[in-house]
Amino acid sequence: MEKGLVIINTGDGKGKSTAAFGTAFRALGHGYKVCVIQFIKSPSDYGEILSAKKFEDLEWHTEGRGFTWNSDDLEKDKAVARKGFELAKEKINSDKYDLIILDEITYLTNYKFIDIEELLTILNNKPDRLNIILTGRDADSKLIEIADTVTEMKKIKHCFDDGIKAKKGIEF
Repeated sequence: MEKGLVIINTGDGKGKSTAAFGTAFRALGHGYKVCVIQFIKSPSDYGEILSAKKFEDLEWHTEGRGFTWNSDDLEKDKAVARKGFELAKEKINSDKYDLIILDEITYLTNYKFIDIEELLTILNNKPDRLNIILTGRDADSKLIEIADTVTEMKKIKHCFDDGIKAKKGIEF
């Protein structure tokens, strides 16, 4: 049995989640079972969610209320995040998946919605064969330390800075 990896996609550039979803697509091609848990985003018609419905071996959960930096109720966001994290722990401990993506989970530790030590414990005690990808800005140095692979996406230029709005099929 091969050792599963802990992979982090972090940084201020575009592509963290997109890279993780590309890995999910690759894993599905090899017949792997994949679970994605999205934190922060609220359920909607995002392209990735629409695509996920087409894959039998892909389980998708959206466990957020929207972009937290625009929140009208941080306590409610914290409760939703905590519920999503409990789901993540259940999925990780189930040993039913080959790849689990914890999309935008770094925000949960950055906003203190969950304790970094609790996340580290889960990652350090995951089933040996399980691969886990964590995404989000400002990954904690403790996460980086235990990860097998860390990629930092760096913004060079972004169309948002020129007032171009998010494009369907590209940004969502």
